[in-house]
Amino acid sequence: MLYRYETHCHGSECSKCAHSTARELVHAYKAAGFAGLVLTDHFIHGYTCVDANLPWKERMARYYGAYLDAKEEAAQLDFDVIFGIEHAYGGGQEVLCYGIDLDFLLDNPDIPELDLRQFAVRVHEYGGLLIQAHPYRYGGWEVPVRLDLIDGIEVYNAGNEPLKNQMALQKAQETICIHTSGADTHFIGEPRVGQAGIALPYRVHNGQELAAALRAGDHQYIIGGQIIARISPEHLA
Repeated sequence: MLYRYETHCHGSECSKCAHSTARELVHAYKAAGFAGLVLTDHFIHGYTCVDANLPWKERMARYYGAYLDAKEEAAQLDFDVIFGIEHAYGGGQEVLCYGIDLDFLLDNPDIPELDLRQFAVRVHEYGGLLIQAHPYRYGGWEVPVRLDLIDGIEVYNAGNEPLKNQMALQKAQETICIHTSGADTHFIGEPRVGQAGIALPYRVHNGQELAAALRAGDHQYIIGGQIIARISPEHLA
């Protein structure tokens, strides 16, 4: 048996571009046959609706609070909710961050001043994982994917054009790195719900377990709702 997980979605509590709450996402993905999701709201430099004028502790509590709400809703459904963020670091480029938690955020109040290299060092020291989100979406052909700083690439993003997903796969294949798939869901009425993500032979219950599973390469990929063991350019057409 394989367990399906969405790796990239946004709730309206923290992501300005989202139109469904984190609780609603839980029900939508449960109905789609998924075992869980990673809530990856836009973070401080991204398209967030969390007030930047709030004290750091309160700002971080807002991000984590959306996750806790979803987790509470999921508890009655036997569904896993995992905390993550989508962190913007300039030029329209963003990384999905797994394996961190509220303690990490509270202990690093200087995150707004960190460049990607500095941020990556701290995430990795904490045991977290960084995945390049939707490569090439905003920057045409020339956007660099920082394989020297991150752990992997979202080679299939359901919101990306097929050509850009193929470019992402080609870039990922240039070196040894983690490949992922994600829907980038913002609204439960989107047709992309349930169409992307990863499939695991076991359940994961938190970010550290997810990071370990991805590092081990235990995952397969969900593309167009189908589980695929190995992605080829034809799958992304």
